[in-house]
Amino acid sequence: MLFNFQLSTPKEGLVDITAEVTEAISESGVNEGICVVFCPHTTAAITINENADPDVKTDFIAGFDKSFPERAAFRHAEGNSDAHIKSSAVGASETIIVTAGRPLLGTWQGVYFCEFDGPRNRKFYVKVIGDWK
Repeated sequence: MLFNFQLSTPKEGLVDITAEVTEAISESGVNEGICVVFCPHTTAAITINENADPDVKTDFIAGFDKSFPERAAFRHAEGNSDAHIKSSAVGASETIIVTAGRPLLGTWQGVYFCEFDGPRNRKFYVKVIGDWK
């Protein structure tokens, strides 16, 4: 089953979408399988990272800003080449194992939509594949 979600994002940052992914898996009725979380945007991404300490999200963005800063030498007319690079470095999707009808995540893990060029109205997809209950 394919699920489509909408969200409004900040200028830059990580938005926790774990609840939406868990909801999609539950609604799908899949007990054992996989789910793919996909971002159809070229200046945003999907990642799995720590969800216990909110400072990790801030540090994530600070690290990416230092590693991939805006540069005057970039030629892209929109002026957001750094966001495109960050998006490609993180990736457009994550695949998550589904077991017992839930996402198999570590104790401290959450699923995040990464915004590198906001604020914007964005969407992401969750595709759940597997054996039904």
